Amino acid sequence: MLRVRWLGRVAYQESLDLQRQLFNSSPDDHLLLVEHQHVFTGGPNANLSNLLIEPTSIGATYEPTDRGGDITYHGPGQLTGYPILSLPGRRGGGIAETRTYVAKIEEILIAALTDVGLPNCGRIDRYPGVWVDPNGTSPRKIAAIGVRLRRGRTMHGFALNVSTDLSWFDRIIPCGIGDLGVTSLQAQGLKVSMETMVKAVAKRAIDAWGADGHDQAHVVFRNAKTNLMTLSGEDHRQHLEIEDSAVNEKSRETTKRRQRRLDDAGVTEGLSITQRKPPWMKARLDMNDGYRRVRSTLRPMNLATVCEEAGCPNIYECWGEGTATFLINGTRCTRACGFCLVDTRRPKPRDQQEPHRVAEAVTTMGLSHVVLTAVARDDLDDGGAIGFIDTVSAIKSCSSDITVETLIPDFGGQAEPLQALINEKPDVLNHNLETVARLQRAVRPNAGYARSLTVLARAKALGSITKSGLIVGLGETDDELTSALADLASVGTDVVTIGQYLRPTSGHLPVHRWVEPTTFQMWAEKGYEMGIHHVEAGPLTRSSHKAAAAVRGLLPTP
Repeated sequence: MLRVRWLGRVAYQESLDLQRQLFNSSPDDHLLLVEHQHVFTGGPNANLSNLLIEPTSIGATYEPTDRGGDITYHGPGQLTGYPILSLPGRRGGGIAETRTYVAKIEEILIAALTDVGLPNCGRIDRYPGVWVDPNGTSPRKIAAIGVRLRRGRTMHGFALNVSTDLSWFDRIIPCGIGDLGVTSLQAQGLKVSMETMVKAVAKRAIDAWGADGHDQAHVVFRNAKTNLMTLSGEDHRQHLEIEDSAVNEKSRETTKRRQRRLDDAGVTEGLSITQRKPPWMKARLDMNDGYRRVRSTLRPMNLATVCEEAGCPNIYECWGEGTATFLINGTRCTRACGFCLVDTRRPKPRDQQEPHRVAEAVTTMGLSHVVLTAVARDDLDDGGAIGFIDTVSAIKSCSSDITVETLIPDFGGQAEPLQALINEKPDVLNHNLETVARLQRAVRPNAGYARSLTVLARAKALGSITKSGLIVGLGETDDELTSALADLASVGTDVVTIGQYLRPTSGHLPVHRWVEPTTFQMWAEKGYEMGIHHVEAGPLTRSSHKAAAAVRGLLPTP
């Protein structure tokens, strides 16, 4: 199965870590199509003298990598493709095999470029890639290729200039070729959108590599100057500089933006918030003794739970069983996801004593498995990782028998905070993908599909038990949800939860459909077929529902 994914703008190191996990753990073939921010890369044998300027002085970075080839550039307006394929009948990565594979990529790109109207493009024997006017007096490279083959499996790929600012190539000797130039579709007088180019390449790649079946999933194409999926921490801090007195106006504008994003994603209808829920969506109100005990334990300690803050329908069941999901790092979130009820006013400083109060509550309640989650804290340099680290440490110091699950935000895509948290040895690393690729920007505009997969890929590569969650009823199709489930399986996710979206207020995203219980059962069966250890799927399922039972069999035996 070939899984083709247009992921939008993705940081180079994130795409590399995602590739590596797919290379190592996925039985499927993949084609990741992305744009990058300004970055120069070079293989192990790259001549660094071909990098003519200090990258940081012009707002770029240099990333050494393990592909073939010399120095090249990636940036906005360039379609970068990463095929992760198991080549049939090949077990090595010798020169002959590599040449054959590179020739196939060239063939795909030449065909796609011809499809969008570029004449006279082809090969030059001594230089890999695709060239305009290859047999003329002044050939110009339009697509560079740099790959790696190991054990018959591929990584890295190609970079095709669509509307790239070619002045960036003046800062390097591209691919070590000093006597020939570079070009783009735009420079050749063709106004081809990134969406058109992605579709052309995807079609030709499916023709070449999709004989055993394929599926496609794309984030929304757009031409905005700022990609909200990759906002930096500084961008978020500027976003937070809104006085509390302007909250109502901010809320109205947020609602308008959500509707525009839904329109962009092709979601034009939704159910009225007053529409009666189907019978399977009714949660049972049960003020049982366990619920009262947990509530009375938490109140004096000034602790928050996501059970309350997010209006979870399973609160009576979970608290009745003596379990709770603690919300740390405060109760105010720096992101305004369209499905979430959590407060989005400017966060307060971290409470340094909170980890110790959580640990005290956990031991007082006699929990054996505890879930920690948090609001997003883009105002903090580490994205709030220190709160998880301190709380895991405090709980573990009270009892080594308590297993701890951390349901984390993405830490702004930073690898170091995630590594620091995993070093503290939480028993489960949970990060929610939330929705399908097409709906990411509408549902959580300051996060990203690729980034969430990368968080899970990095955690799995570091040896963690990994878990993720999806919510449905936002406008996705059954097939799109199945593709998202396949992506989670491909990065080695051990546990997945799938539940129905419930609209918290009229200002939040509308419910697009009520998903029937039989459909949840179908997804659970597909997840198991894909190799996921446990799939908890049902209308009222939430990320932390039956958390201990879901990881049973994965945790070490005491």
